[in-house]
Amino acid sequence: MTTTPMASMRLDKWLWCARFYKTRSLSAQEIDKGRVTVNGQLAKPSREVRPGDTLVMRQGPVERTVAVRALSGLRGPAPAAQLLYEETAESLARRAEAAEMRRLAPEPAATLQEGRPTKRDRRNIDQARDWGQRWSASIDD
Repeated sequence: MTTTPMASMRLDKWLWCARFYKTRSLSAQEIDKGRVTVNGQLAKPSREVRPGDTLVMRQGPVERTVAVRALSGLRGPAPAAQLLYEETAESLARRAEAAEMRRLAPEPAATLQEGRPTKRDRRNIDQARDWGQRWSASIDD
């Protein structure tokens, strides 16, 4: 039995085989959300990809641009999956820049000065908000 090389395969399956997404259904969901384009056009999960196609996908805050180099019907180990595509130099530079920005960004929790109110602070806040027995904000005479 001879095996012929594949000419094309489904986009969702290729993304799964190339290990961009953990499951095939996750790759299909991301494609349906419009986060993956093929050759500049929005795609459906059933779209056929061929070697030479250019994919732009958004993973979190980072956009990746890859060129399809090969097709595989099986999800193999990561080193084999990396042979299926080639990421562009601009995409690598954008990812490195985004990683550096995340590294340099301050931790949001570190910007808090006072933190959570203590029990005493909470009582004082509640007393300051107390309007007595009034049920509305209007002034009654």
